[in-house]
Amino acid sequence: MTEATITESSSVADPHDAGDVGEERSLASDAWRSMRKNPMFWISATMIAVFVLMAVWPSLFTKTDPTFAVLAESRAKPGEGTWFGRDIQGYDIYARCIYGARASILVGLFTTTGTVLLGGTIGVISGYLGGWVDALLSRIGDVFFAIPLLLGAIIFLVSLPDFFNDNYLLIVLKVVFALVILGWPSLARLMRSSVIQVKPNDYVQAARALGASPWRVIRSHILPNALAPMIVVATINLGAYIAVEATLSFLGIGLQPPAISWGIDISSAIVGLRTTPHMLFFPSLFLSLAVLAFIMLGDVVRDALDPKNR
Repeated sequence: MTEATITESSSVADPHDAGDVGEERSLASDAWRSMRKNPMFWISATMIAVFVLMAVWPSLFTKTDPTFAVLAESRAKPGEGTWFGRDIQGYDIYARCIYGARASILVGLFTTTGTVLLGGTIGVISGYLGGWVDALLSRIGDVFFAIPLLLGAIIFLVSLPDFFNDNYLLIVLKVVFALVILGWPSLARLMRSSVIQVKPNDYVQAARALGASPWRVIRSHILPNALAPMIVVATINLGAYIAVEATLSFLGIGLQPPAISWGIDISSAIVGLRTTPHMLFFPSLFLSLAVLAFIMLGDVVRDALDPKNR
């Protein structure tokens, strides 16, 4: 073999000249790389960031007190002293749309977190242990899964004592608690299926054969490979829970004054639907955009985590 041939072979085998071929890539990094290239990710993320900022710092968007009523300007149309006009009680609709994001975002975030923790934990236990534990937890989940979410939440909230309506945080938490109790079975089923698919893999069996504890096997090997489907569904569910909260508040069962919610404003705007449709339009617009943003983000995350799209 000539010296030139040896030199050429060495240069090809040199790992430093291989560029990014040898770079380790994880599922998270691949997903982030895919999402960054998707315009829908930036659109939905921007919308969500604006709504979160509205919830955390509403005074950045308006200096008007949403609870200050000017009865003399009741049902004022947009442009008549205010951007979005006033509702039937004389409240500034723009200010209430801004401040209404707080309750809706809190309900969505708290409910999603609760269902992920409760449903995910039960799903992992059920899928990993199997046997009678799996059968028992699955049947309990079937009982809750058979109860319609909206109907079950109405019955649950009506049965709560009146002191839950005395504090803003309690008003929010009672809706969150009702939705978590009725919403965890779907995520538990999803996590159970993911764990059952991951558990027979060789790296899980090898960890168990080497004497790793069940907690370490779940934490280090099962959860990182089973979380992706639940992340996607939880992101989409967050928008759905915001819509459910608005529906319950519209019916007068969910959030109630002194809480400010898009659902409450939509409910109070029904009386003037024909003569003053702007009272209904703007809260409905904010609600629709918030739900749409989270659903769009869930679709982007799903496409990024799906190996078939790579």
